Amino acid sequence: MASAVELAALLGSEPVDRALGVAALAGSFAEGDVTSIVEHLERAEAAEDLVSADEAYSAQVGTGAWEGFGR
Repeated sequence: MASAVELAALLGSEPVDRALGVAALAGSFAEGDVTSIVEHLERAEAAEDLVSADEAYSAQVGTGAWEGFGR
């Protein structure tokens, strides 16, 4: 948290608050994580553009190709 306070003093509280929110959602508070998130959010258009994988989405096209495997 000390690094977040230092970062807020340099950049302002808004970008650090956003980064802390993302870090909390990701459970990612290792050294340098908040700084990396701030840098990423500066490059991204908005925090809403971040993609979170969940059970509702799969990049897998299907299992049909495996149908005859092992026979």
